[in-house]
Amino acid sequence: MPSVFVLNGPNLNLLGSREPATYGSETLADLEARLQSACDQRGIELVFRQSNHEGELVAWIHDAGAAGAPVILNAGAYTHSSIALRDAISGANADVVEVHISNVHAREHFRHRSMISAVARGVILGFGLRSYELALEALFPSGGQGSGRFLP
Repeated sequence: MPSVFVLNGPNLNLLGSREPATYGSETLADLEARLQSACDQRGIELVFRQSNHEGELVAWIHDAGAAGAPVILNAGAYTHSSIALRDAISGANADVVEVHISNVHAREHFRHRSMISAVARGVILGFGLRSYELALEALFPSGGQGSGRFLP
């Protein structure tokens, strides 16, 4: 059975209570339930994790790369500062879709730069929690089995 890693960075555990005007009112548990349902429909194992610690995210990217599993990554604030995450993606040869709940380009200037985008296969942002579902659809189209790998 193919799998997909959905990795969430710092402060995403606060979804539902943190800045609801920006991030909405749904919780991380709500997101996990939505993605679990979508994965079940596709016959995909969901590995869903969140950490406020950069090193833990790095280790999980290594795990996904070793397993040949694609990653849907919302690195939170680490997006804009973490060379370690960028190097983990490159070093582990991980297929990553970078996601963001908000449109980071419509926010503070420091959020406009991503350390991850250049090594990601794609970036989806600004569609709320739907950004994750769009990433899953890109990896595993609902009309077909999908391979878990991106088309060239």
